[in-house]
Amino acid sequence: MIVDLHTRIWDSVEALGASAAQTYRRRRGEPWEHTHASEQAHAQAMAPVEYAAILGFESGLLEASIDAERVHQAVQTHPGKYVGFVGIDPTLDKPIAKLEAALDLGLVGVTVSPAAAGFHPADTRAMDLYEACESRGVPIIIESNAMISQDSKLEFAIPYLLDEVARSFPKLKLVLSSFGLPWIDQCVTLMAKHPNIYADVSGLVIQSWQLYNAMVQAFQAGVMNQVLFGSGFPFGNPEQAIVTLYSVNVTSQGTPLPSVPREQLRTVVERDTLAELGIAKPTGDAKPAEPTEEPPSEFEKIAIAQDQQDPPK
Repeated sequence: MIVDLHTRIWDSVEALGASAAQTYRRRRGEPWEHTHASEQAHAQAMAPVEYAAILGFESGLLEASIDAERVHQAVQTHPGKYVGFVGIDPTLDKPIAKLEAALDLGLVGVTVSPAAAGFHPADTRAMDLYEACESRGVPIIIESNAMISQDSKLEFAIPYLLDEVARSFPKLKLVLSSFGLPWIDQCVTLMAKHPNIYADVSGLVIQSWQLYNAMVQAFQAGVMNQVLFGSGFPFGNPEQAIVTLYSVNVTSQGTPLPSVPREQLRTVVERDTLAELGIAKPTGDAKPAEPTEEPPSEFEKIAIAQDQQDPPK
């Protein structure tokens, strides 16, 4: 089973806000230059995975919104494969009402963006939202998208600020996107301290050196069981992300640098993330077959070949 926890769909990049769209267009080269975030492009990219989460986005600071209705519309294109997370800015009006409305639509999680929305992660209004999510068993993805716009507030993206949140709500499942990039070490420290904190690899799978460092730190800290797969679509896609993960030890080949056992990497790719976060599997279409013992996938063959050239130490 492969679950892509981190994908988005939008009709125009302006959905991320005018300043974010300007940043988007200012950057050159991959993955920015040829990015398509339509339902059709998303469906094609998600072919290798059994399930995928489609995330909303809301920021009053950036005047940006991919609202619950838009996420629900996208989920309904493949209701047996997709689940939806509502984007909520807790500094705007009625965040709890937005949560309730999203749950009524069938969405299963929440995503918040402290840096992009300009609020401290332990802001009282945010804490009220976390409490509502914990009581309902709703997981939250904490976005580390501080570089989305020059108007975002980098000081609110620091992972250590979530320590108070995790202490206050020990039953709340929290996922730090992109390992809290660029503060990977802080993210790993939080994961080691709090069993309810997870991290996804979405922003790292297009940055092989950062991914290598995150995987080594997570392995050495004993928190690989809290690492979740995500491609970051439309800036990445599952196929590329899987290959990059299985190839992570290329960085250390022929050097004294540490490596990560291939089986540990495989557990990240094939983890049942929905079950881990307490999310019921969608049932709108035919359910994918249960996993069985199979020979190595094409993705894994890449890693096996690399290990044969230079076995992990």
